[in-house]
Amino acid sequence: MNFISDTRGRVGGGVLLALLGAGIPALVGAALHSHVGEPYQQTTLYFGTERPGDRAPVAEQEFLGFLDREITPAFPEGLTLLDGRGQWQRAGKVIRETSYEVVLLYPEKEAEERSARIERIRQAYEDQYQQDSVGRSDDEVTAEF
Repeated sequence: MNFISDTRGRVGGGVLLALLGAGIPALVGAALHSHVGEPYQQTTLYFGTERPGDRAPVAEQEFLGFLDREITPAFPEGLTLLDGRGQWQRAGKVIRETSYEVVLLYPEKEAEERSARIERIRQAYEDQYQQDSVGRSDDEVTAEF
């Protein structure tokens, strides 16, 4: 004769529920309250290279010269330069171009003053290289160096 008991299943299930009940809130709490670093602002600038008319795109050496003259002095503590490929539309035509992304990190408490520097950089690039705009995105992050 075979006896089948489902007590083991109920006990095992109860233990599993108890463990999950205790563990999940602890994991969620740790994720929500983790503190690494200090409050920083991260600004990413998007520099296109196509110029109007039949003018040649902004060459890599031209952009690196701009980086050395305009961006590095404004952010001497460092930055990240990434190569990109962008696209946009003009009159229904897709325009693809080489682009550069510059990532800047700075303390949140300096955001207003740093933003003024960033706007001067954007305007200088637009003026020097006949650009319609330089894209900008800002995010609040925590960072530690």
